Order: sequence, then C-alpha cells, then structure tokens
Amino acid sequence: MASVCVDDQYFDVGPDGRLTMVPGSLGLRDIVYFKTPGTHEFNRASYPWLARIWVQVQAAGGGAAGARANAGQLVAGPGGTGGGYSERLIEVSALGATETIVVGEGGTAGTPTVDGGNGGNSSFGGFATANGGFGGQVVMSSGAGVVCYSGMSGPLAGLGDIAEGGGASGGPIRLSGDQGQSGPGGDSRLGHGGWQRASTGGGGAGRGFGGGAAGALARDGDSTNGTAGQDGVVIVWLYA
Repeated sequence: MASVCVDDQYFDVGPDGRLTMVPGSLGLRDIVYFKTPGTHEFNRASYPWLARIWVQVQAAGGGAAGARANAGQLVAGPGGTGGGYSERLIEVSALGATETIVVGEGGTAGTPTVDGGNGGNSSFGGFATANGGFGGQVVMSSGAGVVCYSGMSGPLAGLGDIAEGGGASGGPIRLSGDQGQSGPGGDSRLGHGGWQRASTGGGGAGRGFGGGAAGALARDGDSTNGTAGQDGVVIVWLYA
C-alpha cells in the first residue's frame, strides 16, 4: 500500500482513512458587508466550510438640528455624535443556525426648530452590539451677543471583544449677529464627522460609516434644516 506524508497544519487523516482539511487552516475565504439599514440574517449553512468569523459592528451617527435666526441675529447648533463600534471573533460552534444582524440607520435631520435624531444601534446576534450616536440639539436661541455651548458626549460602549463608544461632537460659537460657527459632527471608528459651518446652511454630512452630522447655522432671518447622520455597517470576515 502506498503512503504519503501529510502536513498536519493543514490536513488530517480520519479514522476511516479520509484526508480532510483542518478547520481554520485555510484562513480568510470571504468578506460579507451589510450596509443597508434594517434587519438581515446570517445563515451558517450557506458556508459549509466555515470555521470561525470576525465581525465588525458599527452603529449609525446622530443627525443635527436645523436653525432659524431673526433679522440681524445668528443661531448655530452642535453636531451629532458618532456611533459606537464593537468587534468579536466567534468560533462556528458558538453560532446558531441563523444569526440576526441589525444595521443602524443614520439619525434624521432636524427641521429649523427641531433636534436631530439619534442614530440606530447595530448588532450581530447577541455577540457584538454598538450604540447609535446622539442627535444634535437646539441649544442656542436667536441673538447677537457672544455665547458658546459645549458639544455632546458620544454613546457608551456596547458589547464585544473590543467595544467603544462614539466620538463626541463639537459645540457652536456666536461672536455677533453676523459671525459664528456651528459644531462639527463626532467621529466613529469607521467614519468621520461632518464639517462645521460659518455661513447659513446645514452642517456637513459625515463620511464613511457612523459619522455624526455637523450642526446647522442661520443668520439675518434665514432658516435651514439640519443634516442626517451616516448609516452604520456590519462586516463579517469568514475564515475556513
């Protein structure tokens, strides 16, 4: 009978003499992205060769309020905060047949006198969760005097091997009825917050995933809506 040498780092010979791969020895096989806000499913049976997964869970960023100013006056708002982030390495034996994935939606843009909405939470089953960012609030009343406000602290960490809260947003400043600036949006692990304004308009939108929107600014009778936060994302790395 012929014999062969087998590298036991990658192969195993079972009791019945069959040559099989050692689970987890092939490394990364695929990456699956869940970018659309809402609920999705991860089906273990779709990947019969699966040995373990690494998941990255990014929550959505907060939206920002709008702004409305009286004639000769100025109003500016703080930005929304960034969404939280978590990650976890999971052995296939710990997975259920189907795991529920939730992708958070970016916080809504506020109207001229309404706060921005909070960003949605994201999760992968009960293994990794991340909390959505907070919406920027209407904190400054119309006026012409010097005033400044603090930004907003980000959400607390969720659950995971590594879990962290979202980045804080910046606060607005008014120097006069004509000069001032809004607060920037908060950063996230997988995104950046929006840029602040010094002229009438909604603040800059975040970039990437989970960034908070910058605050709006209005002056001399102007009125403007805020900006929505960035959606979250769940990324699943598949190892054979």
